[in-house]
Amino acid sequence: MTADRIFEALASQPRRKILAYLSAQELTAGDIASRFEMSAPAISRHLSVLETAGLVHSERRGQFVFYRLNKDNLVNTLTSFTFEICPVASALKRESRKRASLKPST
Repeated sequence: MTADRIFEALASQPRRKILAYLSAQELTAGDIASRFEMSAPAISRHLSVLETAGLVHSERRGQFVFYRLNKDNLVNTLTSFTFEICPVASALKRESRKRASLKPST
């Protein structure tokens, strides 16, 4: 997933709210829709954008589709972005690579 897709997904307030709800627990599409005043198709489109960006996973269980947050993808993307704009990022990356290369192989 590209960082652009993730940031595009995060640009929407309803999608950020969906991510906040999913940060506490997995929810069905119906559970998510009940928390908003918008149509089920609109919620479905928001969930699709989040899933395409790799921010949520869906899993069908019987007649329900459950959604859960993909925390690792979100954290890794935001961390990478922060390092790209941080003025000391290059030095930190070099130090990290140097330390990793000095560790003995097990």
